[in-house]
Amino acid sequence: MAYTKDAVERLFARPFFDLLFEAHATHRQHFDPSDIQISTLLSIKTGGCPEDCGYCPQSRRHHTTVADEALLSVEEVVAAARRAKANGAGRFCMGAAWRGPKERDLARVTEMIAAIRGLGLETCATLGLLREGQAEQLAEAGLDYYNHNLDTSREFYGEVIQTRTYDDRIETLERVRKAGLKVCCGGIVGMGETRSDRAALIAQLASLDPPPESVPINLLVRVPGTPLGDAPSLEPLEFVRTIAVARLCLPTSRVRMAAGREGMSEELQALCYFAGANSVFAGDVLLTTPNPAVAADRALFAKLGLNAACAD
Repeated sequence: MAYTKDAVERLFARPFFDLLFEAHATHRQHFDPSDIQISTLLSIKTGGCPEDCGYCPQSRRHHTTVADEALLSVEEVVAAARRAKANGAGRFCMGAAWRGPKERDLARVTEMIAAIRGLGLETCATLGLLREGQAEQLAEAGLDYYNHNLDTSREFYGEVIQTRTYDDRIETLERVRKAGLKVCCGGIVGMGETRSDRAALIAQLASLDPPPESVPINLLVRVPGTPLGDAPSLEPLEFVRTIAVARLCLPTSRVRMAAGREGMSEELQALCYFAGANSVFAGDVLLTTPNPAVAADRALFAKLGLNAACAD
């Protein structure tokens, strides 16, 4: 079902408990409500990115403590994937801080993908903008998912990023789909955008044909030295509303709580799971920002009766 921005805004405006009830009912129609999918995210190339994304500590344009590091070896990445699998992850995601991969880097990444698939894990990569033919190379290596977030609404996008356009992102998503890969695509909330912007982002995600199989909803982690390091905090229940609206508009997608969980209470996370979130990133670090410890996640899942799913 296609949603307009106005229709999504009307969902956001519904009474809180009515919205959660409908989102939870929709969630139950398409998923086992006790099931949660676990992914692990590793930065395989950290820092030194030429882009100017206002939220990102890896941009070389910002003054943060993140250093420019070389691309990890295949052996280092496979070792990390083994640890992730031992901790219950069913999907292993790799992120690289660059505008897009050079061919020599892509060759090493395809080796990583093949090796990780050999461990029995699903694979996902977020490598920036893809040129013609690169998505096909990733597909041939066995990549399952490609992550490329829209981040926010088209209208607010220019307030956050200047070095790549919204249409650049849409073009990469089209190349990913053309290559037969599954899509992981979501956004970041709490960057100073309005509810209308959040509605426009979800409407755009729902209008993708087909919609993304995975939809990460990130809560901004405010990093000193970035342009958004002092952005105002998003009201917690507004984040829950965002999860619920995403579930209603994307009923068959995995809705993932991604960055920002480290600062959330157990009660807030529980509301998000009830509202339809059924995927998380596990591990102490997400690229360069903190994440709840694996033991803390396991303890909360046990309290809520949630069962980790190894793969979709």
